Amino acid sequence: MNEKKLKARDFITIGIFTAILWVVQMVIMYLGFLSPFIVAGYAVLIPIVTGIPMMLYYARIEKFGMLTITSVIVAILLFIFGMGFLGAPICISAGVIADLIAKSGKYKSWKKTVISCGVFNLWVSASYLPLVLTADSYKQSLIEGGFDASFADTLFTLVTPATYPVIILLCFVCGVIGAFIGKAVVRKNFEKAGIV
Repeated sequence: MNEKKLKARDFITIGIFTAILWVVQMVIMYLGFLSPFIVAGYAVLIPIVTGIPMMLYYARIEKFGMLTITSVIVAILLFIFGMGFLGAPICISAGVIADLIAKSGKYKSWKKTVISCGVFNLWVSASYLPLVLTADSYKQSLIEGGFDASFADTLFTLVTPATYPVIILLCFVCGVIGAFIGKAVVRKNFEKAGIV
């Protein structure tokens, strides 16, 4: 039974890979200052680019709770960086469900890992919620923060309640694509972990 409990080594792994994932996605998010199209493209860019570190992470996950904890930390970081708590339910739910899917494959099933990774990446859609649910106030905060009106207008044309379901789908699909790319790059780690 104790083998199923998270130990210090597991928490270290969680900390390391959550930090790596956050740094990588922050680099991508800062590119959003260049164009509203990049911001709208987070749903594609973040899941694909983080595919490699995610697959390295999955190769080390053997117990339930690791993905869940990562999603909780990400939800907290999104709040700290101004996204509020609007996306927290999506973010944490994605982590829990991804954890359960990986667990159902005993952390050794490639098929379950791919699906789990796609679900986990739904957290990215949570970062768009302020744009969808509080559009007027968020648009105003962007302009007050130094973005020009044309940037804001374009962004809020691309990200709307109508396009949000597409964003969610893209997060999942690109999470799956990122998993395949990541596995191709870190194949030896998967072989060592016995994930087939």
